[in-house]
Amino acid sequence: MEAVPEDIVIVGAGVAGLATSLGLHRLGIRSLVLESSENLRSAGYCLTTFTNAWKALDALGVGDSIRQQHERLRRYVTNSAISGLQTSESPFEKAKAKHGEHEVRCVKRKILLEALAKELPIGTIRFSSKVVCIEESGFFKLVHLADGTILKTKVLIGCDGVNSVVANWLGFKKAVFAGRLAIRGCAEFEGGHGFEPDFMQFFGKGVRSGALPVNDNSVYWYVTWTPSSKEEELEQDRAKVKQIVLSKLGKVTEQARALIENYELDGFIPLPLRFRHPWELLWGNISKGNVCIAGDALHPVTPDIGQGGCCALEDAVVLARCLGEVLLRKPKEKGEEEKDEYKRIEMGLKKYAKERAWRSMKLISVSYLVGFIQESHRNMMTFLRDNALAGFLSGFALKMADFDCGKLTIS
Repeated sequence: MEAVPEDIVIVGAGVAGLATSLGLHRLGIRSLVLESSENLRSAGYCLTTFTNAWKALDALGVGDSIRQQHERLRRYVTNSAISGLQTSESPFEKAKAKHGEHEVRCVKRKILLEALAKELPIGTIRFSSKVVCIEESGFFKLVHLADGTILKTKVLIGCDGVNSVVANWLGFKKAVFAGRLAIRGCAEFEGGHGFEPDFMQFFGKGVRSGALPVNDNSVYWYVTWTPSSKEEELEQDRAKVKQIVLSKLGKVTEQARALIENYELDGFIPLPLRFRHPWELLWGNISKGNVCIAGDALHPVTPDIGQGGCCALEDAVVLARCLGEVLLRKPKEKGEEEKDEYKRIEMGLKKYAKERAWRSMKLISVSYLVGFIQESHRNMMTFLRDNALAGFLSGFALKMADFDCGKLTIS
């Protein structure tokens, strides 16, 4: 089969893939986004979007439309699930920030993806397009799809998640199991939910849970814990999984417990939390030639500071800007267009990789450390967390979110 020529192919129509495509589109650069599923994926329910995410969304031109559909949260409220007492309160508006006020909202993933996709030209996203193989062809990459199609592209960007085909091609190992499971859900209330606009967190021995209002009628909730071997064996029995989760909640508020007690049984599917060892980003190839990775393909991270989706949006803006800087230049000499363009693309992707490596490593490391402290079951760590570290951890999470990825403008 003859290869179909494309300028830029992005694998994965998740947050990173669609945001990167939109960033390029804002600069007048066309891309093709390949999605293996039949439609936009809404798995994951919601994303906690912090200040850095809103900087990126504003740079992409979709921030205001998403804000209108999601309530702004006013503070962190942490509670001990052992004593039932509140351990800290951290108002977002009073927290120090270098890049303007802290802005925190809980955003439905489906709404975010639809907002990004809506701004893309028709035909940008190709569904039911699973990548099975990548090979070299001079200054191009050949992307083989499951349906037999072959795409010949100048730039290949992997935004295909924790099981990334592109990351594997670049030599990265699979993301490792963090030893913890998570269950998430989004409860809907026709007449309003009655929750305050707070980011509520509850910490017990080896268990972390929370609840965040999305808007007037929706509340996102989550539970993460370290399972025993017996609990891992019960993963397919959703009724027993629900019983296990309820038994581990401890002394959470009645309002928060009711969220989980009344949630439909089909939602109790425990998912393993995975992350990439940060040193892999130091030694590995985030980019190689005209290929790079972004989003979860680059930095799978535990959810303990809520930065997975936020960091993916940062990636998208930086990557689009770096590519725009080199692709919008004219070739130096006639007859050397392909070679010159390849070198410029390689330079642009190297700049992106350098800019994102340390940021990604830092977020992975901090997330893992915060999760270790938050879910510790040891008596001394539990005492310190509930009596001395609760406010510090909340402030640390906000510090990681105090980041501006910059605009899309090309210098």
